[in-house]
Parts: sequence; C-alpha cells; structure tokens
Amino acid sequence: MEISKVGVVGCGFMGSGIAQVSAQAGYQIVALDVNDAALDKGLSSINYSLTRAVEKGEITQVDKDTTMSRIKGTTDVKDLRNCDLIIEAVPEDLELKRKVFAELDKVCPKHAILASNTSCLPVTELAMVTSKPDKVLGMHFLAPVPANKLLELVRTVETSDETLEMGKKFGESLGKEIIVAKDIPGFIFSRMLISWTLNAVRMLEAGIASKEDIDKAASLGLNHPIGPLAILDYTGIDVFYMITKAMYEETKDPQYAPPTIVKRMVAAGWLGRKTGKGFYDYSNK
Repeated sequence: MEISKVGVVGCGFMGSGIAQVSAQAGYQIVALDVNDAALDKGLSSINYSLTRAVEKGEITQVDKDTTMSRIKGTTDVKDLRNCDLIIEAVPEDLELKRKVFAELDKVCPKHAILASNTSCLPVTELAMVTSKPDKVLGMHFLAPVPANKLLELVRTVETSDETLEMGKKFGESLGKEIIVAKDIPGFIFSRMLISWTLNAVRMLEAGIASKEDIDKAASLGLNHPIGPLAILDYTGIDVFYMITKAMYEETKDPQYAPPTIVKRMVAAGWLGRKTGKGFYDYSNK
C-alpha cells in the first residue's frame, strides 16, 4: 500500500505542524477539527509558519502556495473516508482519544493506518476499540514539528510488521529520524524528558535554586538550547500535568506524581507561553 492522502485529527499546535510537514512532503492533507473557529486557527498557524519560512529564505513563495493548496480543512469526519493514514492529535485524554479512534474505525477504509500522536498514553487501548488493531500504532511527533527531526513510533503487541514499516517509510519521507518504542508509559522520549523536568520542578518547589539558575545549569552545563522550566512553558504546563498524571496513574510510581506547584499553576491558568505566564512571565513579550 502506498500512502498518498493523510488525515490529521485536531488542528492545534501539534496537529497543524503535522499537517504542514506532511503537505510539504507532497501528501494531500485533510485536516479535521471540532468547529470552524478551531480549524481556522490551525490553518492560520500553518500559513504563518510557512510565511516565516519564506521570509527566512528557507522556502519560496511557490513552495508555500503549493503546500497550502494540498491542505483541505473540514469539520466533518466523513471527509477522512479516503485517507490512507490518519494521525490523531487531540489533547492527552484517553477517553477522548478512544472515542476518536472508535469513530475513525467506522468511516475510514479497511486499508487505512490509524496513528496516535500521544506522548504517553497506552496505544493498545486505542487499538482495541477498532476492528483492525494490527493497523494501529503510535506516531509521536515532537514540538515544534517542522523543526524537530525526531519521530517516535510506538508498536503495540498487535501492530503488524507491515504497519510499522509503513510508519517508518512515512516518517522518513518527512525527513524525520525514526526511533521505535514498546507501548509502555511514556515510551522513550517522554520517560527521559519527564524525569528530567520533574526533578527541575521539584528543585524549584523545594527552594534549592531559582528557576533562572536551574535553567542556566541545563543550557550552559548540558549545552541544551533552553532549560527544563523554559521547555515546560513552551510545551504547556497543562500538557505536562496531563502527561505526568497519566504516567503516574498507570505505573503508580511516585517519581511520576505531578508536583503540587504544577497542580496549582494549572488551576490558576498559568500554562506557560500560551497564556502569558508560567514559570516565567511573558505578558510583556
């Protein structure tokens, strides 16, 4: 089977990035979201990202126009019925994702591969609400999708060799480097990142060091572009909270329990860059 048409469910920060890089690679894209407002926001984000790339000389105006012409937005799940690959990129809520996969199973062709962009939730549970668990896998893109070269594929006990190979081939066609993980909580990348960022948050919470010094230790001492607390502000404190909570609920390992400070920040709406305040204040930027 050849993949030519790709569906992306959820056109938010991650979904719009996935749609963009897939369209740039030559695939026809159907981007689905719950309403016109959410869809328009996602498509505008893609347009802005491509415009910036033109301004930087990374692509031409013709490249941008061609890419945008390959993307069709919709709010009707039935428009995914001719897709060869559908990538779900809705929020990290297991029940929501299960509902999405059950619905996709009803409308998508039998040959279609169903993938989840989850960073920590059990892909097997998503596969088992479908009639073809052998055609389901995790396809964890990292943010920002257009710039990050890593793609983590997650294989369940049901995922067929053919499905995994198709996932690899698709990822490589986007210019991504592929790693393959078993379907365990957090897979490879999130397990490493969450352990690191949790320790940083707990050091801050315990008053061991300031946020600036914790991040400086990582950026200068470990040669990371930005520190762990700045990373959480970038990806979203709410996303971090959902991931740690999900990993803790499945493993019952205390190291993954969300710190109290994170719970309070989410309750207060301090979600990072997207709300103007997180560990750092972005209101004047």
